[in-house]
Parts: sequence; C-alpha cells; structure tokens
Amino acid sequence: MLAVLALAALVALSGVSASPTSKVAPWWSHMAAPKSIPVTALAVPVANTTPMIIARYGYPAETHTVRTADGYILEMHRIPNPGKPAIFLQHGVLSCSADWVVLGPSKALAFLLYNAGYDVWMGNFRGNTYSRAHETMSPGDKKFWDFSWHEMGMHDIPAMIDAVLEKSGQKSLIYVGHSQGTTAFFVMSSMRPEYNDKVKAFIAMAPVAFLGKVGSLPLKIISKGVDELEFITKVLGVAEFLPSTSFMSAITTRACADGSWIQSLCTNVLFLIAGFDPEELDTEKLPEIMINVPAGASTKQMVHFGQLINSDKFRQFDHGMLNNLWQYGSIHPPEYPLDKISTRVYLHYADNDLLAVPAGVERLKAAIKNVRLVRRVPHNTYNHLDFLYGRDSVPLIYDQVMDSIREVLEEEQ
Repeated sequence: MLAVLALAALVALSGVSASPTSKVAPWWSHMAAPKSIPVTALAVPVANTTPMIIARYGYPAETHTVRTADGYILEMHRIPNPGKPAIFLQHGVLSCSADWVVLGPSKALAFLLYNAGYDVWMGNFRGNTYSRAHETMSPGDKKFWDFSWHEMGMHDIPAMIDAVLEKSGQKSLIYVGHSQGTTAFFVMSSMRPEYNDKVKAFIAMAPVAFLGKVGSLPLKIISKGVDELEFITKVLGVAEFLPSTSFMSAITTRACADGSWIQSLCTNVLFLIAGFDPEELDTEKLPEIMINVPAGASTKQMVHFGQLINSDKFRQFDHGMLNNLWQYGSIHPPEYPLDKISTRVYLHYADNDLLAVPAGVERLKAAIKNVRLVRRVPHNTYNHLDFLYGRDSVPLIYDQVMDSIREVLEEEQ
C-alpha cells in the first residue's frame, strides 16, 4: 500500500496528470463492460478490459455472470471453443482475469490454450474489478468486504466450476491457478472434497499455503501489523485493501511506463514483493499490466495471509481465542485437511519466488496424497510474477503445463 502511495506522490511531483485522457466511451464499449458494473463505474479503461483485450487480437470473447451461495455476483470471461476440454484459469491476490491475456497471443496462457484446442474460462474472485456486486449489498457496505480467500474457496470456485460445467456441457475440467488462485483451491478441495470429482487435475503455479518461510518484505510487514490491520477494518471501517480506481490505474500506468524517470521505482517495488528478476521483466508491457493491477481485495484477505506467516500453518481465519471457541469449538483455528484432496495435483515453483517459497511447496507435497509432479522452474531468478508476465514463460513453464494437460486428457480416455 505504501509503495503504491509512493508512486502516486512521485507522479504528482513529476507533473504528470493522472486523469484519464478520454471521456467518451467508444462505440464498442458495451462489449467490454462487466455485466455487474455500469461502464461508467469501471476503474479500468474499457479498451483494456479482459474481453476487449481478447477481441483486440481477433479472438472470440464471452462474459458470464455467476452467483455464489452467499449472494456475490462474479464475472467470468471465456474464449469459447465449444465441445473442447474446458480449462479454468484463476488469478491471484489483487489481480483479475486480465493476467491470463495481457501479454498477447504469443505469450499469454489463455491464448496458448485456445490455440491448442481448449475451451478457456477465466474466473474473477469477489471484490475485484469485475466482481464488485452482491444480491443485497454494495461495495460501499463494510459487510460486503467481510471475506477472505476462505470464502473464495468455499463459495467462489465451486460456483464458477459449476457454471463452467453447465455451460460447456463437460462433466469435469482442468483447473490452473496462480498464487491465491491455488490457495482458494486448496480450501475448496479439502473442505468440499466432492468437488475433486469435478476437476480432472489441478495445476498449481506458485502455490501458496505454508507461508512461515516467506521472503517477501511487504508480506512480512503485513504479518507484523495484523492486529493493526484488523483494527483498521473493524474500528475505522476500511475493509477494502488497495481498491482499484481509475485514478490509481492512471498513476501506476504512467509511473511504470517505459522511459518514465521513476520506472525503476515501479520495477523495484515489484521485485521487493515477488523476487528480483530484471531479466524476465518486460518493461514495455509493464504499463498495460499495471492498468489492471491492483484489481482490489478485502483487508481481511491480507490479514489471513499475515496470520499464515505468523503461525506457519495452513489454517482457517483466526478470530481470537473466544471467537474461535464460538466458531470452531477450539481456541485455535483448524488446519485445512489437505489429505482429503484426491484430484491429480501438479506443483510448479521457483527458487526466487519470495511468496511461494520452496520450503512451503515441499510441505504441500508431503501433505497431499495425489501429487503427480513437483517441478522447479529451471531459471535461478524466476519469481512469483514471472509465472504470468515473464519474457520466457512459454518455454520455462507453459510448455510443461500443456504437457501435463495432454497427459491428463490421455489418461481420461
């Protein structure tokens, strides 16, 4: 949060305007506007929404609305290939479906999967740019933000999986997650094990669960300030963490632009969070990436991650001893029963990932029964964000993901 605020201040000092330059929506704006949000309320310029990025490259794009059991209205994006195996891609924290398409047809995983003959679906977790709606609440209500990635695993992913299977006519799908997209899947597949039968395989890129050895300084700072974050949420009512706004999008885009005199600050902020790897970072693409990041999250999500760092356990939200007794029947929150995960699991990690550290991945391997693959990305400085934005992600990770998908589908025949 401080890093983004610092970027904002530097942009202001540099005299660069953070106001959007275009005030009139183009004729194709209706194609890109999320169904749950008026186009005028979008934090992301219409031309840079996920459906429009897809359409820009000449691919078909669809938008689907999904309702969760607890009333949240989520938006999914699809590059349709009817009748083909369904692949479900799920983003990480502070991100959105744009992660899977922003690098274009030659490098972005969603396009590569479509070109390989798959029906590609991209989810959006509650609270991000595309999923800021509820049946009875609005984002202005504090209660709207009373969720963590636990609820995403218990409600969001199951609802989106059911929607994909219903609309595609498939009986099961392959799930590919990055970062928090893996965390929420671990929750679902352990707490709602019936969903293992609906997932042929789970391909986890930079899997996040055991965070006791995390190397990311910002996350360490958050873990030390968990009590303060909870105070901010409960007492001051600041329940949304790094909200996505057109102002912030404009700031980060200009600050990270190629040739900007403060671009080095922008890149170093990313390296501080994810790991230092200038070799893989495409600075020319950085402004377009930052248009969609941060995409919004709840403060409670960050508190929950901080709790994992402090406890070095993968467990449910810690409400404090008395509330834990009321909620769980124990003074400590229960750990997620990872031994109940039965679908095929493929774990991909990197040595220089400061969030999904190798030690945490080893603990996942030991806890999950059906791990088919544990693979280190063969690049010494590959980091947490390189799984999405790295220059060489196709040969380093996506080719292997494709191989795993083919292997799974051959086994299913």
